[in-house]
Amino acid sequence: MAKKILIIGAGYAGVEAALKLHKKSKKDDVEITLIDKNPYHTLLTELHEVAGNRIAEDGIIVPLKDIFKYTKVNIVVDEIDEIHFQEKKAVSKHASYEYDYLVLAAGSRPAYYGINGLRENGFTLWSYNDAIRIREHIINCFQMAMQEKDATKRQALLTFAVGGGGFTGVEMIGEIGQWVKVLCKEYGVARSEVKLYLIEAMGGILQNLKKKNVAKVMKYLTKKLKVDVLLNHAITNVTKDDFEVKGETTIPSNTLIWCAGIRAARLTEHVQLEKEKSRIKVNEFTETSHENVYVVGDSSAFTSERHTLPALVETALQTGEGAAMNILLDVRGKEKEKVEPKLHGVVVSVGANFAVSDIMGFQLPILLSIIMKYFINVHYLFGIGGFELTAKYLKHELFDKKQKKMILEKHYTSKTRAFWMVPLRLLLGYVWLMEGIAKINDGWFSKHVLAGLAAPNSGASTAVAEAGKVTEKVFRIVTTTTPDWYAWIANNVVLPNWFVFQVLIVLVEIGLGLAFISGSFNFIAGAVSLGLIANFFLSTGFYEANWWYIPAAFCMMGGAGRAFGLDYYIMPYLMRQWRYFVRNKRIKLWL
Repeated sequence: MAKKILIIGAGYAGVEAALKLHKKSKKDDVEITLIDKNPYHTLLTELHEVAGNRIAEDGIIVPLKDIFKYTKVNIVVDEIDEIHFQEKKAVSKHASYEYDYLVLAAGSRPAYYGINGLRENGFTLWSYNDAIRIREHIINCFQMAMQEKDATKRQALLTFAVGGGGFTGVEMIGEIGQWVKVLCKEYGVARSEVKLYLIEAMGGILQNLKKKNVAKVMKYLTKKLKVDVLLNHAITNVTKDDFEVKGETTIPSNTLIWCAGIRAARLTEHVQLEKEKSRIKVNEFTETSHENVYVVGDSSAFTSERHTLPALVETALQTGEGAAMNILLDVRGKEKEKVEPKLHGVVVSVGANFAVSDIMGFQLPILLSIIMKYFINVHYLFGIGGFELTAKYLKHELFDKKQKKMILEKHYTSKTRAFWMVPLRLLLGYVWLMEGIAKINDGWFSKHVLAGLAAPNSGASTAVAEAGKVTEKVFRIVTTTTPDWYAWIANNVVLPNWFVFQVLIVLVEIGLGLAFISGSFNFIAGAVSLGLIANFFLSTGFYEANWWYIPAAFCMMGGAGRAFGLDYYIMPYLMRQWRYFVRNKRIKLWL
């Protein structure tokens, strides 16, 4: 009888556990169920980008059905209220779910620390809905400020504060700092009227970063984004129109975004298990005192080298994977293995154009830190969704950014319809096809046509014409304009194997022609076309007849085959095949 494995929570830890269980249980008789109150997985580390209007809201959620398509993971949208450990079942208002093994990955929620009025009047940044609510509120503040006559009320509308100088708080105020430049222009508000605050109760921000990086961030916030950073200032009271710091200073503001701490989810706090603060204590196998009950991610107080691991994505992923593997080892009757998380570092972005990082002891420069942030997200998204999800993320970040764009961004992100490229695609396909057919007619499949540099005063009538066409039966790939390194390759590699390369050139030209005409694999065909043209230019030199092939090839790489071409069908099919192969290590033709 199949062992029932129940995972509660589709955050980073829950998703990782479910995927690992599917991947590693091909020969195990298990039934995997993942329960979450939402039908999507939220990229919590990117919430600030939606709240600050850098990207659209669909850029931070991934439908669970997309992640677990072609897997044996059953997705249930429900909210668990209680867990009965003795009866081995989880209960919601609508149903109960039995289990043999339980993975509790319920995540976390904001901690208010008993601050008066904070829950009722502040904004939190801990969910998809939170991010949208903040974004719309900020827009509304500028709209209302445009028509507000009362100076005090107008100032409150244009004052935006973030409580908490950790990663989330710094990233949030960074996004607002970038965005208000655009909002001021759109709504006719002077930038000097807008006040930005980052408020931290401790003596410094970003406590886990090296001092050098903290100094960089402080300088960028205060000098570039004009943020007032208030250290050693605890927020003590919050109303709809203002908030107090240190119990003595009142700051008029309609916007206080609370990013100063988290606690375990409500379900985690209610269960009868030993806790460290609000997080459940687990052993080195991520297991609790109850048999076959594992706790991972933010819900878990996992101790490594005498320190409780912080609530980071890396912690969630590694504990989720560890729990999954130990469950399978137990199902197989084998000894469990200790989970040994290895934290590699962090990257903190302050808006789209600034970031710092501490990666494995190294502090990367700003540009490399920005790239590293993209790389980390691409790596994670590729793991849960393959090329399709990665492409979606990069599209949002690089091409569909909603904030103010730099001059180059304005141009390379400009969009056009693919069908406008269809005539050019067909023309390029036709000329490549004709080039290949002409070579067949000239005997490239039967005669020795490729040749090197003609000897001076040899009297041989085998020169290449100016247009690059062979005058008499030979095609010289080494001329007086050929670079020395290319001439060496031609003389030592190509010419001794002339027949292979002649056939290869003809097949590539015909293949390019058919690919462009049919609209198949046009990105690859465009790249190959550029390579072939570069090869001809290096050998025979630049000639005017083919110069337009170059810009045409770049156009083909922009998705020309997706309009009235087979790429419209091929690319989605290949995406599905890749996802199925990654999940099941085999191919299924009809998907």
